[in-house]
Amino acid sequence: MAAVALAGLLLAVSIGVLPLGWPEQLVLLALLLLSAAVLLRRRRWLLLACLLLPLLCGWGLLGQPHPGSADPVHRIPAAAIQQPVALSARLLEDPRLDASPQRCRALAAVPGGRSELQFSPCPQLRQGWQLQIEGVLRRLPPAPHPLLSGPAERLRRHGAWSVLQVQRWQLQRQPATPVADLRRHMAEALRRSGGEQAGGVLAALVLGSAVSPVPAELREAFRAAGLSHALAASGFHLSVLLGAVLVLARPLAAPLRWGLAAAALGSFLLLAGPQPSVVRAVLMGAVAFALQEGGRRSRPVAVLLLCLLVMLLLRPAWLLDVGFQLSAAATAGLILSARPLEQQLRRRWPGWVAAAIAVPVAASLWTIPLQLLHFGSLPLYAVPANLVVTPLLTPLTLGAMAMALGAVLCPPLQVLLGWLLVPLAQLLVWLVRQLAALPMAQCQLGRISPLLALGLALALLPWLLPQGRRWRLWGVGLLAVVAGVQLQLLRADQLLLVHDGGRQWLVARHAGRAALISRRADGLSCSRASQLAQGLGIQRYDWALLLDPLPPEQPRCWAALTPTLLAGQNGSPALAQGQRLLSPGLAVEALADDSQALLLAAGRLRWGLLPDRQAWWSWRDQGDARRQRLDGLWLGFSPKPTERRALPPLAADRLWWPVAGSASGWRQA
Repeated sequence: MAAVALAGLLLAVSIGVLPLGWPEQLVLLALLLLSAAVLLRRRRWLLLACLLLPLLCGWGLLGQPHPGSADPVHRIPAAAIQQPVALSARLLEDPRLDASPQRCRALAAVPGGRSELQFSPCPQLRQGWQLQIEGVLRRLPPAPHPLLSGPAERLRRHGAWSVLQVQRWQLQRQPATPVADLRRHMAEALRRSGGEQAGGVLAALVLGSAVSPVPAELREAFRAAGLSHALAASGFHLSVLLGAVLVLARPLAAPLRWGLAAAALGSFLLLAGPQPSVVRAVLMGAVAFALQEGGRRSRPVAVLLLCLLVMLLLRPAWLLDVGFQLSAAATAGLILSARPLEQQLRRRWPGWVAAAIAVPVAASLWTIPLQLLHFGSLPLYAVPANLVVTPLLTPLTLGAMAMALGAVLCPPLQVLLGWLLVPLAQLLVWLVRQLAALPMAQCQLGRISPLLALGLALALLPWLLPQGRRWRLWGVGLLAVVAGVQLQLLRADQLLLVHDGGRQWLVARHAGRAALISRRADGLSCSRASQLAQGLGIQRYDWALLLDPLPPEQPRCWAALTPTLLAGQNGSPALAQGQRLLSPGLAVEALADDSQALLLAAGRLRWGLLPDRQAWWSWRDQGDARRQRLDGLWLGFSPKPTERRALPPLAADRLWWPVAGSASGWRQA
């Protein structure tokens, strides 16, 4: 009953935090109150529920991410996007290199809130230092498409709503920062021992990748192999640390055991930082240890729900953090499904094999809906990868923590441990790269809608919970519906236009295939096109046409996106009049030699593409018969009133052009 009550309170906070319209929130709150009325027989408890649930929902509403009344973003006039400012700032992290090695950025506390400082060139500054800054404060635009999260979404998770391009700065104070200095010293010592790759992994096993980042290419390999959790400070790392401490403290008196356990929990929280997964692990570890020492039987489900509720009461916006969601789902899987699954596997496999398989399978199954909701892909080899890598992770994690402690207290011990652990870390890196390079390591299924994610979770629950056996047939039916809807969306004829400033991407889809037309050929356009492909469930584009007169940047990036890349040469169009770029169900044809006017076909859809006014003039001179067969028309410019009157008689949602004053956005047919 305690778990049910905690779940109800947790749902009330969640309804307020989720970005829903007020009608949906009222309906969900009414359903929650109705459920409480059915379950609670005593009038006193029902009255308490009717009071608490709306209050918690309101608390969640207040905790939705939004800039405070004194946030620096309010210094920017409503009609502007930037404003020169002079203010003081305190660095909340060491500056991190940006895409260019000459630029770096750092989150900072400024009067009224937070902002991200951008430096060029990158100075030698440290966390905790206080600066006087002059520069340009900018309001960040939202992402041009839900699949293309950008700086605004990244900073929003940290409570920042603006960036400050630093022009001049002056150091005011260098206060003592013992925790930051300790983290930095540990990370640098481990990197010196093992190099940027293996040493970076060792540092991440101690501090977490959020505090001590690993190279982007290695981080992507861990993600593709289904091993991202190894680099994120979480319950696994704490369990290794706390388990080792308790083994050593077992013969000691109770006060000493409590002291050592508190020191381990506090040290982990201090070094890894108050991230959602870290706070959840520390709270659960503290409650579990207290119950064990008190001789009481632990109720892990109630403990998990209580910890999640406490976290959301402290910071409701954590609910929207992907790490929080994945951590909570994986922990629920380990509590509710790992043991029953292990018992089933013991009938055919030895006990140690069953236990080794049950843990990653349970965690993976419980996180599938969230992975498809946020990433649109599944690591197919996650379970075998965990089976292969887990024997290395436990000694590496414990050894890396011993190395970090040795770097502070006894450097010769750190060197000695490095001789033993660096080869193991190098082996881990090699294994991860091999697993990530396997064919179909990432199964691109496309990001699913929140409604489909909820349906998928409900369909899987009867198979994940032993108590849900009688509902498994219904689960299969619901799973078939979810899969059918997503498959239909993936195979439908679609045209998606995304524009972000001067960059524009047009993705044509037919029967599960896709093609790309991009206005620019720079590296950012390629990386954005790759993000679109992953979110849409596209393995590779059949072909890509670049309308940029300049040659493509980062050829390897474009080659990874498509086997057929066509770009202009020396300012001339990529296609001559009458030439076509063709794949089954997808084709683009040049309509003129003197412009980039194109005709695009995606299944039954036929659209005219006119990137500029020269293309418009060429298309206008085409015969009426060709112009009348169009299903839609895209203009890469905003037409004048006289030009709008010459447009074909199409519905408003089939005439696309950039809206005046809009820097980014998207359209879909």
